[in-house]
Amino acid sequence: MMIEIRGAGFVNKGAELMLCAIRQRVSEELPDANFVMEPRSRTASYLERARMGFYQKLPYSSDKKGVSKLSKISKESRLMYGLVLDSEIDVVLDASGFAYSDQMGDTKSVRLAKFIKQWKRQGTKVVLLPQAFGPFSTSPIKNAIKVIADYADLIFTRDKVSYNYLTGVVGERNNIKMSTDFTNLVEGVFPERYSRIQNRFCFVLNNQMIKKTTPEISAAYVPFLISCLRILKSKGENPFILVHCKEDTELAALVASRLNEKVEIVIESDPLVIKGILGACGGAISSRFHGLVSALSQGVPSLAAGWSHKYHMLFEDYGFEEGLIDPTASEDEIRTKIDTVTDPDLSLKIRSRINENSERLKQCSEAMWKDIFYLINS
Repeated sequence: MMIEIRGAGFVNKGAELMLCAIRQRVSEELPDANFVMEPRSRTASYLERARMGFYQKLPYSSDKKGVSKLSKISKESRLMYGLVLDSEIDVVLDASGFAYSDQMGDTKSVRLAKFIKQWKRQGTKVVLLPQAFGPFSTSPIKNAIKVIADYADLIFTRDKVSYNYLTGVVGERNNIKMSTDFTNLVEGVFPERYSRIQNRFCFVLNNQMIKKTTPEISAAYVPFLISCLRILKSKGENPFILVHCKEDTELAALVASRLNEKVEIVIESDPLVIKGILGACGGAISSRFHGLVSALSQGVPSLAAGWSHKYHMLFEDYGFEEGLIDPTASEDEIRTKIDTVTDPDLSLKIRSRINENSERLKQCSEAMWKDIFYLINS
């Protein structure tokens, strides 16, 4: 069986964690499954794909009759070099995270709508794994979403706001369900070399807070991070910055340089180790969604400064809505939020609440996989 994973990659460690989560869970249930990815030089290079044992999906190239020229090469010869045709894919698992929305433009939605028709003609099963959707306001994106809903076997929204955005365009359907982020089932790894940062406070930055937000939030974001670091240091904490995506490296260096105090920057390439680090820290302030999932799913009291509805919904799922923090807030307001997750008694109560919800959400993820395997095996 050939299973293509779409939307995930290696630059953003949240996307790579989703990749690991899918391979791990599917391999447990379907040990003979083979995994396939498209060539993408920016987010999934050949060496990265090969290292994880992925087959390479050949790009669709057609003659005037619309028949792939590459299909003329024998299957045996292609597989010897790890090359697979689109028509040979049995299942597509889309793990885009947050691609189908006005905020990300209509290109990806229109592209998926085009491909999904072709997949269904050739009998490929298509599942959109739990992700954030919407809003949808333009005609191209609305039309694309209608096609996707018509042809997908299963679509999982990650929260009720996404569900409402989606069903607001296509109506309620049996193939549209709500689940939670499935990386909560993955176990992190905490190597001895990181013992120095155990129980310290972790910062996970996000360059999208500057690129995708309002001018007011964009301008406030770096001063906000510096204020948080200074407040923590004044409370005797020793916070560090964890780079969760390569594009955040420069931002981390900028924040560290403006602090005028030493702050450690941790750059780790293994997403399982990143999750292990977040599970071992004393608390977290994150603007990366999967940085928050990794922390919260392990009971770590966390604060979120986010740029879309998915952050609000995540904290509602974990029963800790007061963990949301506005980058434009005053320093007194920021200090009050930080007091909430650093006070020993309050922190203990928050951990208990988060852990209770975490167990419920893990059961939700298991139920999602049960639905998916039922579809695949039918």
